[in-house]
Amino acid sequence: MTTFWILTAALTALALAHVLPALLRPRPAKGPLDAATRRASTLAILREQAAQLDAELAAGSLDVDQHRVAREDIERRVLEETDQVGAVTVKATPLNTTAERPWKIAWILALGIPLLVATLYSHVGSPQAIDAPPVPSVASLGADNVTDEQVEELVKKLAAAMEQKPDDLAGWTLLARTYAVLQRFPEASKAYARASALSPNDAQLLADHADVLAMLQGQKLSGEPARLVTRALQIDPKNVKALALAGGAAYEAGQYPQAIEYWTLARQMTPSDTPFSENLDRSLVDARNALQGGAPASSSPGEMAVAPSGATAAEGSSQAAPATSAHVAGQVSLSPSLAGKVSPADTVFIFARAAEGPRMPLAILRRTVADLPITFTLDDAMAMSPAMKLSNFPIVVVGARVSKTGNALPSPGDLSGQVAGVKIGTEGLKIVIDTVQP
Repeated sequence: MTTFWILTAALTALALAHVLPALLRPRPAKGPLDAATRRASTLAILREQAAQLDAELAAGSLDVDQHRVAREDIERRVLEETDQVGAVTVKATPLNTTAERPWKIAWILALGIPLLVATLYSHVGSPQAIDAPPVPSVASLGADNVTDEQVEELVKKLAAAMEQKPDDLAGWTLLARTYAVLQRFPEASKAYARASALSPNDAQLLADHADVLAMLQGQKLSGEPARLVTRALQIDPKNVKALALAGGAAYEAGQYPQAIEYWTLARQMTPSDTPFSENLDRSLVDARNALQGGAPASSSPGEMAVAPSGATAAEGSSQAAPATSAHVAGQVSLSPSLAGKVSPADTVFIFARAAEGPRMPLAILRRTVADLPITFTLDDAMAMSPAMKLSNFPIVVVGARVSKTGNALPSPGDLSGQVAGVKIGTEGLKIVIDTVQP
């Protein structure tokens, strides 16, 4: 804050240093000199008029009497102007030729400008923002060689900055999506609530919030998530994520025709040959089979990836989804020697990260110990960021971790297992959770 005000004072002084010297520079007096100049101009005009009269007499436009009368009038005016110039010259001799300097105006500017600047800034500026901690860049979460502790520190700084700027919509939205990427759904839900309060008619925020709430309910959309999705579609009937979630809610409720309708609309607005469009196609197959009383096409019907704007629900894509070109697949199991250290409700994270470079997961899936052994497929649909997905890295590390806290960041006491050097497209991986995190 002190440095800011010092710089402000220095810039103000610099501005005054350019203005005041020009204002206080001595200027010659104007009064008598200007009067004499004006009269000299008048005499020149009268001489031109006399010459014109002579020319008109010579051309026959005027007779001798007319010329004489006009000439006498000009000569009389010349005498009057000559007498006035002489009088002015005599009176002007004792006068000071330097004008008075405007000291009063100079003092008003020197004192008034800094006072005006300080007053205006205190009313329309943001003095509290000067000392606010810098908001970390979301891109830094995927920087090379960043550690889990550094990620956690960046998130803490972002959260602290938002507490100092309660009306910053962009900041709260960034914080909410950052929490969602890190699987910290309770914090993400609170941040989305703050963002939605600032922008209640933002359909995308409502859909993202519904997505996070569904994850908190075990990937179930009934209740508050479904209510938020309905509001989102009332605001924007073509919001792709809201349509996808509405289809999931209808499927859960056994309303298969409505699910087909929502998913069909979402599919029409989604480019083909993308992981999201493939998930929509699978969901539509599930809904049509269910409508006809048949078995679902996937092992987890109705669970599907959500539009790219929300990174969280990508975890909900079906476990046995058809493989895309950029994917890894296999099975996760728990070592019998560690069975006594877990409970059925503990969270299981299955992830893939680059073998060299960023530690940020390229794809992640969330399940529980009760689901073990888990057959999984990780693909680009589960990417946390468009710039950080499986298809961008030829070799990855695939791992699984049991967390009692449900936190996506590793903690002491977590159980884990992984396989390194996995090529993209590999299937049939066997991952055994057999290590206790120190």
